[in-house]
Amino acid sequence: MAPSKLVVTGAVNGKFREVFAKIATLHSKNSFSLALIAGNLFADPENTSEQDEQDVNDLVNGKIEVALPTYFALGSHGLPKPAIEKLEAEDGELCHNLFFLGKRTTLKTSEGIRLVALGGTLDPNVPAVSKDKYPPFYSEGDAKALRGANSADILVTSQWPKGISTGSQVSMPSGDDTPVQLQCISDLVPALKPRYHFSTSAAAFYEREPFFHAPEEDAGPGYSITRFISLASYGNPNKAKWIYAFSLDTAAAPPVVIPLGTTASPFAFAGKKRPAPAEQNSYRFDTNSSHHSHQGRRNKRQRAAPPTPGECFFCLSNANLATHLITSIGSDAYMTTAKGPLSTASTFPKLGFPCHMLIIPLTHSPTLGLIEDRESRKSTYDEMQRFRSSLNSMLNAKTDGEFGSVTWEVSRSGGIHTHWQFLPVSSKMIRRGLVEAAFKVEAENEKYPALVKEDVKDGSNESGDFFRLIIWQPAHKSNEGEESKEKDMHYMLPVDSSFRFDLQFGRKVLAKLLSLESRMQWQDCGQSHEDEVGDVEAFKLGFKEWDFTLEE
Repeated sequence: MAPSKLVVTGAVNGKFREVFAKIATLHSKNSFSLALIAGNLFADPENTSEQDEQDVNDLVNGKIEVALPTYFALGSHGLPKPAIEKLEAEDGELCHNLFFLGKRTTLKTSEGIRLVALGGTLDPNVPAVSKDKYPPFYSEGDAKALRGANSADILVTSQWPKGISTGSQVSMPSGDDTPVQLQCISDLVPALKPRYHFSTSAAAFYEREPFFHAPEEDAGPGYSITRFISLASYGNPNKAKWIYAFSLDTAAAPPVVIPLGTTASPFAFAGKKRPAPAEQNSYRFDTNSSHHSHQGRRNKRQRAAPPTPGECFFCLSNANLATHLITSIGSDAYMTTAKGPLSTASTFPKLGFPCHMLIIPLTHSPTLGLIEDRESRKSTYDEMQRFRSSLNSMLNAKTDGEFGSVTWEVSRSGGIHTHWQFLPVSSKMIRRGLVEAAFKVEAENEKYPALVKEDVKDGSNESGDFFRLIIWQPAHKSNEGEESKEKDMHYMLPVDSSFRFDLQFGRKVLAKLLSLESRMQWQDCGQSHEDEVGDVEAFKLGFKEWDFTLEE
């Protein structure tokens, strides 16, 4: 495939009639594949004129020609109402050839160009992962969610990465033209290693020297190079550069020698080491899950490649992720309500929500133990435990010790993305040993190895796969006045290729224990979108006091 020619502009601020005409003229001579508008397409809604409103209506109604496929970003202010209504009706297409990139977007064009966009400005009051497409504000969670995309040809952000000038000899814009620089974008750039990173500044043009990213062991030879370019607004008083044309060959291999004039990455020491992908095993597991299992002793050439973070149902970078189920996002892990929960809002009346929760690492790894970087593995495990502890504290306060909890995990190197499941259970059952017994009896019935008392911690010392079980018993005062302290009881069941292990083992045991056999299969427990949202909002309200991710 031949290199693609692209043209990018800074903010248009409502002057799109003029800008599209200029792009059309350039296009007639250069045959661009596509155009990008990195800043505001529309005028500031606080200062719109009658002409601005007429131009918006003409654009929406197809009376202004857009000569080639053009993508526009979400800038520092919102979109006009007619534009939002048209985008909603036409699934992101404003008019012929004009497409909205959205607030948090990953897409691949027909030319094979991978675009990632983070629109708007950072607002700490925005929910962990924002659901609204059009307000010009994003959260740290939105920025984190895009990291898992793993790569990009072009990254578009309306704000700058913090420290972008480190190691550069290019003078920065001064005074009012110095854009806001943010750490969450600095963390995003080395995660994606874009070939080009475009941003905007009101009346200044800034192009940093290209910088290289240190090669990773599993990435093959060569250095990924990023070019950061910030374009001024169209019609700016300084007559600073507002348009940029270039060619992009997505098939070009990274250079094996650092090009002259290229600096080290200004983010070389930012963030944590990214883990190498784990080797996939061919253990035989039942398929009662959303992903295809890796069954049988098939030849490696016959096995399908494991899902990428962009395809994984638990990675925040997946464009199809059910973000409305997310309740909290931490630094290394996040929490959601379960899809097709075992419990319902009436199972635990004192709570008023199902409380069947998933605690999920942000890192795409089949097991905790296979997170290669020791620091990242430890911080991920610690934060997952912190989520579990916070849930237990909420249960204890809201039910006066009536409920303990069960947390379980299937840790397998041939898996996709490890996670813990959490569910309240009667503390009376726990004290009487009924929960422990239920798991042991079911394991015996299935002819599994014995469930043994063992705390596998982050799993890094385990040589094989396993089923993890943590039973939390709250403090209790008996009728005789005897007091027992709260405690965690850890169990492990080793799993290997000598038998078929049911991935739904934990759910099935608890379904029988709680007399919820009709809800044993999550596929049979579907809810409407509205009901799912209602459960999430009820949980977030109930958990708010214990949600440590809201502290910062």
